[in-house]
Amino acid sequence: MNKIIFGVLAVVASFMLAESLTCNKCDVGLVGVCLNAADQVCTTNTSRCFTGRATFPSLTTFLGFNTQGCLESAMCNNTTNATLLGATYTTVRTCCDTNKCNPVTISGATSAKLSVTAAFGAALVASVWGSMLY
Repeated sequence: MNKIIFGVLAVVASFMLAESLTCNKCDVGLVGVCLNAADQVCTTNTSRCFTGRATFPSLTTFLGFNTQGCLESAMCNNTTNATLLGATYTTVRTCCDTNKCNPVTISGATSAKLSVTAAFGAALVASVWGSMLY
């Protein structure tokens, strides 16, 4: 009798593990880089992996902010508009159904964009320090 109960529990446990979805989790991502990457196991059967991106239409060169994790299906694949300090931004949430199917993707050459940003940042710092020395 114990073997039967153990067998039933093993089958139920395997179904529960099979239904758990593991997603990439990122509370804050900027320029396509997650500042606190982790894994997240979705807790409900109706959760999906999502990637959310908030962009400012008035700032065409700014790639926006990213978030990732688990999201209920009802909130998936939608677009919302809002304002922050007078600036309008658009949030798009896209969902998928397989483990870790929600990586942050950036259009274009990531390393080139990051290098240009680093170069401008270094030039700005050098300019400020140079003006402080004179």
